[in-house]
Amino acid sequence: MHIASNIIQAIGNTPLVQLRKVVPPDHSRVLVKLEGANPTGSMKDRMAKAMIEGAEADGRLQPGGTVVESTGGSTGASLAMVCAAKGYRLRIVTSDAFSPGKRDHMRALGAELTLVSSYNGSFTRELFVTMNEVARQMGEEPGSYWTHQMNNEDQVAGYHALGDEIWAQTGGQIDAFVHVVGTGGSIRGSSTALRRYDSKLRVVAVEPAESPVLSGGEPGAHGIEGIGAGYIVPLWDPILVDDILTVSTDEAKEMAQRLAREEGIFAGISSGANIVAALRVAEQLPQVATVVTLLIDSGLKYLSTDLYKET
Repeated sequence: MHIASNIIQAIGNTPLVQLRKVVPPDHSRVLVKLEGANPTGSMKDRMAKAMIEGAEADGRLQPGGTVVESTGGSTGASLAMVCAAKGYRLRIVTSDAFSPGKRDHMRALGAELTLVSSYNGSFTRELFVTMNEVARQMGEEPGSYWTHQMNNEDQVAGYHALGDEIWAQTGGQIDAFVHVVGTGGSIRGSSTALRRYDSKLRVVAVEPAESPVLSGGEPGAHGIEGIGAGYIVPLWDPILVDDILTVSTDEAKEMAQRLAREEGIFAGISSGANIVAALRVAEQLPQVATVVTLLIDSGLKYLSTDLYKET
């Protein structure tokens, strides 16, 4: 039995599960990576570890320093976990638009929160820009390091292991990889690793239908936490992507609820968006094909929202 020497070593090696009930019989196989099995219940543990250790390695983050980030919750909780384990102070810029449960999670792990007000609780380009500006100013204070997740390429390498795990768990039997775009780091890192094994692998990006900027549309307000910043994020690499699909907030919520009721899998809204898009891809492929997507975080992070209220 392997015993981790600290919580950071428990990140990764999450289960891969085949969906049965939400996938129509004429579709190809759909597999989901349960990233909620990471220590804070999110795939963001992978990128938090990579960003902190990358900054430690080249001196951007010094012993006793303060880490700063702008985030809606999952990245914040992941950074809080890593910073607690390593002994860093963490200051998070967040908003009332994100779930109270995520904010409570960050606080519980020792993060200091600064809240930016949203417009009617919606996720908009203006909100993300404002949060980033507040974080930038905090990051300029002496002894502070702004991880700046939207621009931080350290996280890309942090997701390479995710692609490697998927390849190993499927035995190389994967035809398409489907994933939402938040910072762009996870789809870029995972697909880069997968393409090292199979250059012909189909990669499909997913974004909110209400804010389809990657598809060439206009930014807009939506309700899918963690994705759809309303602008082309710096880590976005269109060369790695074959298709872009849009999923509405209502579709994503409905699928997350179905996953819980029909598959017994408890996940968040962005995970629901991934499944909606993965089923569209699975409908197009032969039944013998395999589509893999990510369940980004645990549904436990959304109990303080309307996602699982009276469903």
